[in-house]
Amino acid sequence: MRTFLIALTTALVLPAALLAQTTDTEATETETPGTSIEDQLSLGEDASVPQVGETYTAETNGDWAVRCIKAEEGVEEPCQMYQLMSDSEGTPVAEISIFRLPEGGRAVAGATIVVPLETSLPQQLTMQVDNGTTRRYPYAFCNTIGCYSRVGLVAEEVAAFRAGNAATLTIVPAMAPDQEVELTLSLSGFTASFDKTTIIAN
Repeated sequence: MRTFLIALTTALVLPAALLAQTTDTEATETETPGTSIEDQLSLGEDASVPQVGETYTAETNGDWAVRCIKAEEGVEEPCQMYQLMSDSEGTPVAEISIFRLPEGGRAVAGATIVVPLETSLPQQLTMQVDNGTTRRYPYAFCNTIGCYSRVGLVAEEVAAFRAGNAATLTIVPAMAPDQEVELTLSLSGFTASFDKTTIIAN
């Protein structure tokens, strides 16, 4: 028992001594002549404030989020409107980002739609606003995230988005080409968010 207590006491004392020795060594190595200890301490920063180059949600309008990339002071931040779409069971399936385009072209806005990799590409993507005309769009490319469709929206289509209640996006699973998956794109908050997007030049 005496041997055990001596060993236990040594185990408790040695780390403290080693810690003091290590701390003194680190202090000697990191201290800069002519500076105080306070000058070497970090006061931290607000983690909720985005850093330059980071994407953040500037505001939310209805079912749309306005996402911007933090820029340096005095530089306009690029902003797009974003919505995540779910299937009938509430499972997130696809996402869409919309941005404005410079004047002079036929399309006044662009949209990037991302769908799962297991989507049938030849059958393309269709979109319909309320009971309006259904339009079909091809897929541009796929990567590890999903397959992308790059859509151009003319003035009449943007007006329909502004006035509409919802759009229906339809995709076809590659493993079940005889079936369709319908996704509802809410248009609540579309106008307020669209007006906050920036113009993306070519």
